[in-house]
Amino acid sequence: VQLQASGGGLVQAGGSLGLSCAASGSFSRINTMSWYRQAPGKQRDLVAAVLSGGFSNYEDSVKGRFTISRDLAKNTVYLQMSSLKPDDTATYYCSANVVLPTGAFQNFWGQGTQVTVSS
Repeated sequence: VQLQASGGGLVQAGGSLGLSCAASGSFSRINTMSWYRQAPGKQRDLVAAVLSGGFSNYEDSVKGRFTISRDLAKNTVYLQMSSLKPDDTATYYCSANVVLPTGAFQNFWGQGTQVTVSS
């Protein structure tokens, strides 16, 4: 299973940016899809997650500014970010909790995409 993230880049504070992450490979279904971020010298933290049924949750600092969504048919998760702040600067990683054809559950990670917000 591979996760291919795209989007990201450099944006001024107050601006908007969108990320996407598509899953491919051999699996039965995808449960939760998530976005994490990691700033230099800090741990990787959950930003937002969305279940297959559509329920989503967000880290407190991004509530009202970020929106996570997914396209079940395309096995893709999106993160729309608005009102960006310099503190949002980080490498963003997508993650998927996947049910393999064997019935086993496994988490997979995308390669990371850089988001830089200038002040």
